[in-house]
Order: sequence, then structure tokens, then C-alpha cells
Amino acid sequence: MLGRIVTALVLIPVVVALVWWAPSAVVAGVLAIVLLLTLHEFFDLGAPEYTTGGMQIRSRGLRSFRAWTAACAVLLIFAQWSAGQFEVPPLHYGVEIIRNRVYWNVSLDMFLVIFAFGCMAIALGSRMGLADLLSGSGVSSAALLLIVLPASFLVRLHQIPVTGPRWVLFVLVLVWAGDMAAFFIGKALGRTKLAPLLSPKKTWEGAAANVAASLLVGYLFAQWLPVTVSQMLVLAALASVAGQCGDLMESAWKRGAQVKDSSSLLPGHGGMLDRIDSLIFATPVVWYYVDWLFRNRS
Repeated sequence: MLGRIVTALVLIPVVVALVWWAPSAVVAGVLAIVLLLTLHEFFDLGAPEYTTGGMQIRSRGLRSFRAWTAACAVLLIFAQWSAGQFEVPPLHYGVEIIRNRVYWNVSLDMFLVIFAFGCMAIALGSRMGLADLLSGSGVSSAALLLIVLPASFLVRLHQIPVTGPRWVLFVLVLVWAGDMAAFFIGKALGRTKLAPLLSPKKTWEGAAANVAASLLVGYLFAQWLPVTVSQMLVLAALASVAGQCGDLMESAWKRGAQVKDSSSLLPGHGGMLDRIDSLIFATPVVWYYVDWLFRNRS
């Protein structure tokens, strides 16, 4: 518990300062680094041998295209950043000339095509076994679609004019407050198991506390953002549910790999994947809801 608190006290001020003062390009760069660490942990969960606590554990033996997936993760973050810079339309890619400066950009759909063709090239040119080619394509695709793609919308949120950093802080505080409420209330009052096969310690009481804390965060941030209280409460509830589902999915991955944490990178918190599992799926919910609100105002 002490290690968990110390890690939080160190990381939270750094993250808040980064979100509030750093330009979106820097936020995108830091997010890319975080996601690369997360991908490393995700791939290790399915590797032939997974090391945790100094012990080697036999896992599913799933191969992956690590280098190609990591490169595409960075490209996807750039695609999201460029989409926010230029409002890139579908099927558009290439060069933009803005204020006599040349910018390269790539759209999200073009990125997916690049990733697919890269996987095909690896499959045709690699000496990996046929079974490994199947798992490599599947695991790499899952990593991009289930981790990098949803988390990458944090860049788009940060690029919203004027209020972007506030929206990012909203989703971060919502996840942090919800996790803490679920942990303490679930531990003190939890009786009814939420998903015993996936995460035996999670309870419906803790889940309800997560939603309640998220609603409180939504109410408070409604005073600071250009939306109504009712709109923020709906958003907070949706993001809380999405975040908890992301947490449960990551628990399922870990139980499948027979490990407690994705790694020991963050003392008291486990790995990077353990720390951002809820954020991964709460973020796109916030982005699309906010985008829908703004579009319907115009």
C-alpha cells in the first residue's frame, strides 16, 4: 500500500503538469512512449515464457510482430496528431502546406491499410512457423485495435481548442477517482462478486462506487467546461462503465496468462498496462461524446 501511494504522489503531479502546460506534440510523444511500454507488457503476457517476481511461468506461447506493431503504434499516434492538426478527411494522406510550411500527415484509415500490408509482408517473407504466423497476426492486430487505437484518442482530446487540456484532465481524474472509490468501498463493503472468473476481488458495490465517484467528478468539471451538468453526468457514467470494462478485460488477459500483474514497472501498481487499462477505453468514449456534442451545436 505504501508503495502504491508513493508512486501515485510522484506520478500524478508530473502527469497533470504535462497535460496542462505541454503542447499536444509533446503529449503525443509521451503517450507513444507509454504505449510502447504497454505493448511490451501485452506481448509478454502471451509469450512462451513470462517472468514475474523472479519466476518463469509457461504461458500460451503466442508469437507477435513486436517491432512492426511498435512502429505502427508510433505511426498511429502521429496519425491522430495530424488529424487534429489538419482535420484530415477519409482517404486523405500526403503533404499539407500551411502558412508556407510543409507538414506530412497520414489518415487513420491509411494507417490501418499500412499495418495490414505490413503484416502480410511479414507473413510472406518470414521464416516463422505457420502457427506462429497466425498468432503473430492476431496478437499484433489485437494490440493495435484493443490498446493503441482507443488510447490514441487522448491526443485528439488534448487538441480541442482552448479546453483540450481540461478534457484530458477530466478523463484522468475520472479514472483515478473511480479506481480509488472502487478499491476502498469494495474492500470495506463489497459482498457481491462482479466477475469472479475474471477478477475475484471486484464487487458490484465497488463498481457502483466507481460510477458514483465518476458522477461527482463529472459534476465538478461541468463548472469548468462548456457543457451542461446533465451532459457531463451522462458522459461520466458512460466513461466509468467503459473504463471498468477495460479493467475487467485486462484482468481476463492476466488470468489467461496466469499472472497477477502485467509487470513490476510501477511499485504498488504493477505494470503500465495495469495502470492505464481503464483509461484506454474511457478515452474514446469521452472523445466521441464531446465530438458529438460540439458537432450538434454547429
